[in-house]
Amino acid sequence: MNYEIAIDGQAARLSIDGETFRYQRANGDVVEHAYSWVKAGEGVYSVLFDGRSYAVTALGGGEVSVNGRTYRVEVIDPRERRGRRAAGVAQGRQAVIALMPGQVMRVLVEAGQAVEDGQGLIVVEAMKMQNEMKSPKAGRVVEVKVANGATVAAGDVLVVIE
Repeated sequence: MNYEIAIDGQAARLSIDGETFRYQRANGDVVEHAYSWVKAGEGVYSVLFDGRSYAVTALGGGEVSVNGRTYRVEVIDPRERRGRRAAGVAQGRQAVIALMPGQVMRVLVEAGQAVEDGQGLIVVEAMKMQNEMKSPKAGRVVEVKVANGATVAAGDVLVVIE
């Protein structure tokens, strides 16, 4: 699986293929290791990279703790960027979609509610990490298509904003 991500605002590509983890920074630097992981508790994981152990905790709201250091992690949907004008302003109806299969942990808005650009709309847990899906623009929630606890597939529409 391939992902475009941002860690503390720094863009990168993440590839997970079987037992191989490949992380490529925007400057071209590559980190590639064999890895494995086990669940150590609720939202807590032990990850092994080439024999070195890391304690990883999903804190929610897009934050992850690795060996006690907190990082802001965002999964970027390249389709979302292509759908915006060069100025970065979303126009018309905008569908917020699931980036990967997962489970809806929290719905933060309801139909008819006014929202700001970048406001959190819904939290989806995917790959043992919680990702907050944000509004692509200021507007009004037209439709919420999922409920707490729902299972979603990549590409499913979660919320519609106009």
